Amino acid sequence: MLKEGLGISYWKLWSATAISNLGDGVSVVAYPWLASATTRSPLLIALVPLAQRLPWLIFTLPAGVITDRYDRRKIIVLMDFLRGILTAVVGIGVYLNSSHLPSIENVTRNHPTQLGLYLLLVITALLFGFMEVLRDNSAQTLMPSVVRDEQLEKANGRMWSAESLTNNFIGPPLGSLFLGIAMALPFFVDAGTFFFCAGLIATLAGTFRSSKARPQQTSFRMEIKEGVKWLWGHQLLRSMAIILGLLNFCGSITGAIYILFAQEVLHTSVFVFAILGTAGAVGGMLGGIVGPKVAAKIGSGRAIAMTLIGLPILTLLTGLTSSWRVVWLLTAVETFLSVLWNVITVSLRQSIIPIALLGRVNSVYRMLAWGTIPLATLLGGLLVTVNAHFMSREWALRSTFFVAAALGAALFFYALPKLTTRKIEAARLTGVPPTI
Repeated sequence: MLKEGLGISYWKLWSATAISNLGDGVSVVAYPWLASATTRSPLLIALVPLAQRLPWLIFTLPAGVITDRYDRRKIIVLMDFLRGILTAVVGIGVYLNSSHLPSIENVTRNHPTQLGLYLLLVITALLFGFMEVLRDNSAQTLMPSVVRDEQLEKANGRMWSAESLTNNFIGPPLGSLFLGIAMALPFFVDAGTFFFCAGLIATLAGTFRSSKARPQQTSFRMEIKEGVKWLWGHQLLRSMAIILGLLNFCGSITGAIYILFAQEVLHTSVFVFAILGTAGAVGGMLGGIVGPKVAAKIGSGRAIAMTLIGLPILTLLTGLTSSWRVVWLLTAVETFLSVLWNVITVSLRQSIIPIALLGRVNSVYRMLAWGTIPLATLLGGLLVTVNAHFMSREWALRSTFFVAAALGAALFFYALPKLTTRKIEAARLTGVPPTI
């Protein structure tokens, strides 16, 4: 495998990520708009992302063992191929039920739940989530096999810039355009991007599996325990995983019902909703390019502190405004801070976790970090459902932002002494403190 410079393998990985995220950007508009066309219930809408995120709670640890046992490139290829098939199934389901769905202009009007299509969304979201867990864990553990350790922040920064450009800037407007042509079209386009990526990743040269030989009779349980023990013995990474889990919990309270907030409070059309998505591109690209420089200039600990205090403030301001233009600006800053966090923490994990354990330790980390999301999406749906009995629908939707902001502010004071520049730099220098 090529490790001189960034190399051809990196750029193939970069290209596959960019194309895949283009499809994801199309679906960022298509899936929420489709969910809101099948039902107007906040709780039912929240159950769709809950189903997709549930595997992060129940499947992440086994996925880590699979990642360390088998060729990570082949795992990515298989998962992308299967996700392409699954997305095509959704497109077929939408096409067959298109006559029963409201037009994209009339989606905000009350209409009965289309139970058959809604159940298809929930089931495919759950299956998609399992594939996403395995694919994403394999993709993150692939990076250290493609570039040198000292290039990880640069390589990851460019990767996230590409993701932001295609996922948030190019994809959403395309998604709204495709929705205007036919509601099923975005899903077929998304499926095509998955098939393309599977073919491109398959051309990577080399073997991308753990170099550490393990007895074939080693059980999944023992290998999971090995990854859990390593992470739990590393004080800094353990703290990062727990804090990120709480951070994702705060952010996901609003994420589940964001489509209803955009439609009913911000009064967005499908095109304006797509324009809102471009804010993430601007913030994400700046975070990917400028993030490493900001961390180097002010220190990783201060950069993380800036993220932790900035996110709840931005969430509060979002809940108070009725202007989609203001929300666009707030979202751009929020995405910049999120990418800044990722540039620091993901590169740190990739550089200090042993390659033979990277899949399992990464999976334990991500279970703690992402396993809170399904719980938060359920809470968001419940908050709106319950609060709608005591206040207007609009303020019930806004209330999720206020709750998320309050929890985020409390998290800042909890996390501040745990993630300092001194502790982060010490972890980089000393490498791996625990002994298995």
